[in-house]
Amino acid sequence: MAIKSIQFHQHTLDISYEILNPNAKIDLIVLHGWGSNKNIMKQAFAPYMDVFRHIYIDLPGFGNSTCNMALTTKDYARIVELLMIHLNASKDIIIGHSFGGKVALLLEPSVLVLLSSAGIYVTKSLKVRAKIALFKFLKLFGLAKFREFFVASDAKQLSEPMYQTFKNVVDEDFANEFREFSGTALLCWGKDDTATPLSSANKINKLIKDSKLIVYEGDHYFFLHHAKDVAQNIEKIFLKTLEHK
Repeated sequence: MAIKSIQFHQHTLDISYEILNPNAKIDLIVLHGWGSNKNIMKQAFAPYMDVFRHIYIDLPGFGNSTCNMALTTKDYARIVELLMIHLNASKDIIIGHSFGGKVALLLEPSVLVLLSSAGIYVTKSLKVRAKIALFKFLKLFGLAKFREFFVASDAKQLSEPMYQTFKNVVDEDFANEFREFSGTALLCWGKDDTATPLSSANKINKLIKDSKLIVYEGDHYFFLHHAKDVAQNIEKIFLKTLEHK
């Protein structure tokens, strides 16, 4: 594991990363989801794809990376890009799980691998909308201290900068960004995913011109049980892109 200090908007962020197969010529950047870290991704994919240089990154505010400012998804992409410049890394293949999928998309790699990616807005249930309305009402009377009873489980126990970041990124609609992506995309999804439902995968598959969708048994973390097959499909997709060059 290594740490690189990144200067961003007059703030210093310490970004933790790890490189495997350092002498490989093709780069594979791996980005985790919200509330996760690089170790989960490494656990899944480190045993495979040894023809690539694996770069596992803790996104700011997660794992061993720091975050002392509110960020947007575009900010995350820029910070990863600055780290990649330091590592002399190319945008050959980028894997993104959940929130990391949106960051990967903005980096515009040659091959984009989305694992149960966020980015398609899903209408909230009536129960959730009612909780939001009640919390806003309580805020009017100075009762925001009851926030912990209303915020999503993903946002509890967050520092103030990370809570603001969560609010910035949680409900984004990246339909236009998916539509404008010009590279090759591999979409891998868990059939029983409730965090980013399969309906989102079908929409993304229609929006991206050159994409392929593979559905696996499992939930939001399906790839932990199907990493070998996902890895084999990544290699196949990358080889196909080389044939067309």
